[in-house]
Amino acid sequence: MSRAPVWRAVAALAVIATSLYLALTMSPRLGLDLRGGTQLVFETKDSPTVKADAAATDRTLEVLQRRTDALGVVDPTLVRSGEKRIIVELPGVLDPRKAADVIGRTAQLSFHAVLGADDPKGLPDESGQPLRLGPAVISGDGVTDAAARTDPQRGVSWFVTVDFRESAAWQKLTGAAACEPVGDPKRRVAIVLDNKIISSPQVNEGTPCRTGMPGGSTEITGSFTPEEAQNLAVLIKGGSLPVPLEIVEQRTVGPTLGADAIAASAKAGVVGVLLTGAFIILVYRVVGLLAAIALASYGLISYAALVALGATLTLPGLAGFVLAIGMAVDANVLVFERAREEYGASPQKGLKAALDRGFKNAWSAIADSNITTLLAAGLLFWLASGPVKGFGVTLSIGVLASLVSAMLITRALTQWIIGRVPPRLSGLGSIGRVRTWLTAKNPFVMRHARRWLAVGAVIVVVAIGGLLSRGLNFGVEFTGGRLVEFTTATPMSADTARQAVATAGFPSAVVQSSDEGISVRTGQISADDVVRIQQSLGGGVDKVRDELIGPSLGEELRRNALIALGVALAAQLLYLAVRFRWTFGAAAVLALFVDTAAVVGAFAWLGKPIDGVFLAAMLTIIGYSVNDKVVVFDRVRELWTAHRKTPFPQIVNQAILQTAPRTVNTGLGALFILAALAVFGGDSLRDFAIALLIGIVVGTLTSSFVAGPLAIELERHSKQPPPEPAKRRDPRTREGSGAVV
Repeated sequence: MSRAPVWRAVAALAVIATSLYLALTMSPRLGLDLRGGTQLVFETKDSPTVKADAAATDRTLEVLQRRTDALGVVDPTLVRSGEKRIIVELPGVLDPRKAADVIGRTAQLSFHAVLGADDPKGLPDESGQPLRLGPAVISGDGVTDAAARTDPQRGVSWFVTVDFRESAAWQKLTGAAACEPVGDPKRRVAIVLDNKIISSPQVNEGTPCRTGMPGGSTEITGSFTPEEAQNLAVLIKGGSLPVPLEIVEQRTVGPTLGADAIAASAKAGVVGVLLTGAFIILVYRVVGLLAAIALASYGLISYAALVALGATLTLPGLAGFVLAIGMAVDANVLVFERAREEYGASPQKGLKAALDRGFKNAWSAIADSNITTLLAAGLLFWLASGPVKGFGVTLSIGVLASLVSAMLITRALTQWIIGRVPPRLSGLGSIGRVRTWLTAKNPFVMRHARRWLAVGAVIVVVAIGGLLSRGLNFGVEFTGGRLVEFTTATPMSADTARQAVATAGFPSAVVQSSDEGISVRTGQISADDVVRIQQSLGGGVDKVRDELIGPSLGEELRRNALIALGVALAAQLLYLAVRFRWTFGAAAVLALFVDTAAVVGAFAWLGKPIDGVFLAAMLTIIGYSVNDKVVVFDRVRELWTAHRKTPFPQIVNQAILQTAPRTVNTGLGALFILAALAVFGGDSLRDFAIALLIGIVVGTLTSSFVAGPLAIELERHSKQPPPEPAKRRDPRTREGSGAVV
């Protein structure tokens, strides 16, 4: 008796137990779009003396780290992205003006002796009096610490303490100033930041001439407010940045919006799982119930992998987490449909043997379809930006977890129960009503192959018409600019909001109004301009989202989006050509082009935004649609190998009829999930769900009625022979008894 089922059961229990332990003991790392805060993306620029390379960016990152620490932000995240970019995440910081002004200032800090006052070419001090300064004596690198303090007992409200790396330079600077009379401008020391005097304190009366202040530390006193003292300390402590910085991207999300998004995604996930579970139980009875249990374990495994890897969960990532549930159904449906076929062909061998052959024979299609989805997810991770990267991560985790769920947990559960229930109750005793009807009727749908291709061509023409007449509504992520969303205490019409924004000085802004609030899309405006718009909209208006994309980054993201789509199609073509035949690969990719055109054209006609989330949807559609086409062509290859003399159009027709139940059932499983996302996911995920709904419906149809006819047409011009059947190895005959004397 084989021990494989026992080891599968042990492995399944170990995976579930480990996942449960990780889920209970670790917490997910939420992205800023879910917990609220500000994300700033800085790009280093060349200075006259320093080139903005990776080393200079790393030194800049250290300075920014000291500044964020001094700001007191809880759990800040700073990482270098590429050679010249730094991503700063500040949870809880909802005022991007403060973050950008204090953290991102170039801050070329230096300490100077004052040589005189009232110099027209000098720098103005705090009161506006121009001072003539000597050369820099101490640079920002010479400061080790600075802090804002208060001491009411001394009669001083707020002051700033400064500690220097070496005391000699400070002592010499203050010793020379102490020789000047009290009140003389030359008795002052100027602290210059970005060619601007931020403080010019006078040396204390008790400081000896030529001796100066010993100890390597000092106090700057004055009529500071707490915020002024804190900002001065942060800038002095941060020191000088090696190279200038430019903000190329900024995202601010209120905590309320993040909480609502989590609740909406959780609701969509629960509803989607319940609907999908009910559907799979209805179709596959007992094994469907066991698959639904495995789906629940899939959710546990995916979540545990997410927290164990320390991946950041973003809003698009939540969508990927929920969507992968539909993909987890796919593997189960493939196995069950194949097991039904095997039992129908050889019922005398029993259900257990049919189920084993179902898992074995479905593995090829399952592996191919999951690899193509992983290709799309990998492209999202490498070429996308911001929260959309999280979608690529969670989608990849979901695909791998679905394999474990279907091929290990579902297999262990079904092998345990199969044989203990009657064939009809098991769900594998018949090929199903749809397959029975198709077998009885045996329609020759490929008789009108070229008509189906004409329908596909019409879809492409309609899509091109939408692009030419309406154009694409690119979001700020691809065009550059600023997108701000507000909630209002009372409903406000679009015309009223548009007038208010125009009054604030932005008549060309795109203003939209909905039940959730108001969105304003403009060009490159400052954070102060956003405050002015908010004030113009009136009371009861709260900012919940603020995104700024620089023009250079927008162009880069747009270029990367085109590269991602092109590489995705090329990668699928290459994989399918290697895995199957070049004709199958070309037919699948041309059908994918129809799927892509249908979604892009629909968004053009509807005026929906084209942004990073749309890119995630498109790459998901490509991966998901290829799954269907892989299953069809996998069956074509199998039938063609077994029936080499049968005309190829009949082979394709038979493959489409045999895989139709799987195609329909998998599509319905995904549609349940997407419908839940569209209804409960809110504005942020609704367009994402709409794109996928269109793409999956069209992709399901093109797998049969475009990819199949295209393969027939291409094979007419191909000189490649039909696939050879796999050669069986002859069993080796043992010579001798094997005994050793």
